[in-house]
Order: sequence, then C-alpha cells, then structure tokens
Amino acid sequence: MSRPPAMPAAEKLKVVLSVLSGDHTIAEAARKANVSEQSVGNWKRQFLEGGRASLEGGDSRTAKRERELRSEIAELKTALGEAYVQLRVRRRGGEYRSVPFQTSKPSERTPGSPYRGSAESWASRGAPTHVGRRTTPQQRMERMPRSEATAHR
Repeated sequence: MSRPPAMPAAEKLKVVLSVLSGDHTIAEAARKANVSEQSVGNWKRQFLEGGRASLEGGDSRTAKRERELRSEIAELKTALGEAYVQLRVRRRGGEYRSVPFQTSKPSERTPGSPYRGSAESWASRGAPTHVGRRTTPQQRMERMPRSEATAHR
C-alpha cells in the first residue's frame, strides 16, 4: 500500500488547533483530515514541544544545530589561523635558509663550531653565508657544469 501525500504544515496546524481548542477529539480530527489518530497525536506533541522549547529559550533542534555549527566554525577559524601562522613562519624561514640561526647551545653535529648552525660551520661546507645577494644570469651560468651551461645558451 502506498503512502498518502504529505499534508501541508498549514493544514496540520488547523487540525492540531482544533484538537487543542476542544472543537474535535483526536479521532474526529483524524477522520476529518483522512489521517491516522497516531499522526494527529504526533503533530500535537510536536506542536506543544516546539512551543515549549521556544518559550524556554530555544532548545529546539534548529537552535541546538546552530550552536553546534557556530562552535565548529570557531574551531575551524582557530585551526585556519594556526595554519596561516605556520605557513608564514615557513615562508620566512625559506628566505633565511642560507644563513642558519645561531643558538646558545653547542652543536653536537658540527665539531669545532661553538654554536649549532653557526655561519662558520656553513661556510666550511661551502654554503653561502649572506642574505639578499642576488646573482646575475652570467654568474649562474659560470657555476653550472659546462654541459648544462651550453644547453641553456
């Protein structure tokens, strides 16, 4: 047996109000609307719970869902802000990659260097120790192996 079409909310409201006002019993209202008594009882219960919730301060399902979504938005904004800060730190770190940070801790990895990652230890490895110096295309070509340099000309 197929299910009857859904009744519009306005008609459900008329049925529930007629039951609440005492004009009809649940059985009479159900027969008149051509629905089951259980449906009318459910509509009445939902109507009363919804009205009570709105009077109590909005403990309805939509208000609860809205609070959950606002909480999730706040968490996501916090996570996005943290990710943005980390990204900026990494990008800035990339600019200074050629000059390591000096710390007050002695390095265990670079013997002879008083500071971990000091410019002296990097210079001993042949790494550049300056920031912001730009090389010309000619200087880059001079540093390339001869086979690559001829391919680029």
